[in-house]
Amino acid sequence: MKKQIKIIKNRSDIGAGTRGSDMGIDAIEIAAINNKNDYFNLFEFVDVETENESIYNKVNNPFGKRINFVLNQCTRLSEVVKATIDKNEFPLVLSGDHSSALGTISGIKAAFPNKRLGVVWVDAHADIHSPYTSPSGNVHGMPLAAAIADDNLDCQVNQVTDEVKTCWNAMKNIGVTGAKVLAEDVIYFGVRDTEEPEDKQIEKLGIKNYMVDEVRYRGLETCVNEALETLSDCDYIYISFDVDSMDCDLISYGTGTPVPKGFDQFEIIEIINRIIASQKVASIEFVEVNPLLDLKGNKMAETAFEVLDAVTRSLK
Repeated sequence: MKKQIKIIKNRSDIGAGTRGSDMGIDAIEIAAINNKNDYFNLFEFVDVETENESIYNKVNNPFGKRINFVLNQCTRLSEVVKATIDKNEFPLVLSGDHSSALGTISGIKAAFPNKRLGVVWVDAHADIHSPYTSPSGNVHGMPLAAAIADDNLDCQVNQVTDEVKTCWNAMKNIGVTGAKVLAEDVIYFGVRDTEEPEDKQIEKLGIKNYMVDEVRYRGLETCVNEALETLSDCDYIYISFDVDSMDCDLISYGTGTPVPKGFDQFEIIEIINRIIASQKVASIEFVEVNPLLDLKGNKMAETAFEVLDAVTRSLK
């Protein structure tokens, strides 16, 4: 018997450099309404308290912007995800910016502390910076580094304040102490916009990235099956879907950091559904829809809802 789905709405964008992804969930709901789809009446949901008002505060830590508030947000989300799993419900997480992924991953690990967790990261970006390497200081580029608890100090370029160090170390210990995921249990799909410290980290850790061209050349089924084989020793899998993994020219620029030459929505649906078929998926998260940047009305949210609706059918 499949678990009851619980939608977790995490309207936070404080980890991003561009405002507006906190409105992404509402934009997805509007897309459903305009499509005359009662999706959001079908499931129970919980709203996670946010600290979005912190965007008005002066940024004192350029290499970990608002990191103390992101720490609070991820901790809060982790607790909600864990409580959802503890009630034998499936956490389907809709978030603003991608820093939230650390909260979701930490919540899964807190619920299953003795189980091995794999991560499938569907994104244009690697999000494996730390405060020591980040060129922007935006924490939405750091969740995987915190999840694997690796600062990449070999590539350090930033001098980090004691406050940022304290918050960063606390982030690495949300839910349970230490790494939530082994680097060998991380798989990328669609990553194509990275900085040198990330490239070196990915190479050092041996993280596999199934780029769009490879997936199309070798075949989507082949690549997903290979990814699942890599994660065969994992008890559970978390899927993180950043909408910028899709082609901004083909779909929409309605996301904070759009990158061309990405997947289309049908490829995303098939990737996610094939992973769901493994029966190991513990949570799926959708992030980074930003309607304020959408030049095509509400196109990105409409496409995100198309993906959401399709993959939910595979979960039910």
